[in-house]
Amino acid sequence: MGPAIEDDVMPLFLINGFLEAGKTQFLQFTMEQEYFQTEGKTLLIVCEEGDREYGEELLKETRTSVVYVDSLEELTPARLEELELLYQPERVLMEWNGMWNQDELKLPRDWTVYQQVTIIDGSTFDLYVKNMKPLLGAMVRNSELIICNRCDGIEDLEGYRRTLLAMNNNAEIVFEDEEGEISQISEADLPYDMTASVIEIAPEAYGIWYIDCMDKPDRYRGKVVEFTGMVLKSPEFPKNYFVPGRMAMTCCEADMTFLGYVCKAREARNLETRQWVRVRARIEYEEWQDYGGVGPVLYAESVKPDKGIVEVVQF
Repeated sequence: MGPAIEDDVMPLFLINGFLEAGKTQFLQFTMEQEYFQTEGKTLLIVCEEGDREYGEELLKETRTSVVYVDSLEELTPARLEELELLYQPERVLMEWNGMWNQDELKLPRDWTVYQQVTIIDGSTFDLYVKNMKPLLGAMVRNSELIICNRCDGIEDLEGYRRTLLAMNNNAEIVFEDEEGEISQISEADLPYDMTASVIEIAPEAYGIWYIDCMDKPDRYRGKVVEFTGMVLKSPEFPKNYFVPGRMAMTCCEADMTFLGYVCKAREARNLETRQWVRVRARIEYEEWQDYGGVGPVLYAESVKPDKGIVEVVQF
């Protein structure tokens, strides 16, 4: 659920995804549900016309007015305010055009994105990741729910999951096939030995480990890992703490970010930011301010100088 709706705020429910991903179908299903019914009116802004249309009967029953928008240039705060005055809705639904960069969406000051859902066609996921990753990243980045449908016959759903979590590690991700939700995803073969007394994380496996470690605490709690990372220190950290990590491209070159987990080590006070080290540490899960909740905390058994890694982490 999104934040509580204030009386003077217009809540926007944003449904995004590429053409033919199933956005209209998802919205139609939602509008038919009892929890969707409200006394007030709904404005539905459709930014692309797919192969499905909204039935007149459903629109009438749900007191929904539809407005079609042909270009991103039309979608200005002034135009949205005009539509609000014209239709007097209690809330707004928006079916986003996946070929428009969502980062360019500008809303009136009293509008707020109350909930955002991304719909992805699993059968074309690889294609969009390879060719349109920045657009996908802009859609996924702030979504609370990502529904990946049409996943029949896809073996590496864990890989899809990691790619999406790299773009937004707070999202709930649901995979569906013809039968409905896929409740149990078979674990992909990890590129390191989880049964080893010390799990060696190779440079090319760092991204997989980083995402999996946050996503599957029961798998990693109490395990000892060893990897090479760059030191990040902050005056805000307690004196025995630092973050070993790597620069990563979560979406595109503009989205370069440092990925690492906080580490407690007696060697921390002697380390310098940007220094490369080989860390051997036990993984636990604890409250930490920068995580906004519980996350991995590393307890170092050893921290030694190491050779730097030139390559950035990719997903």
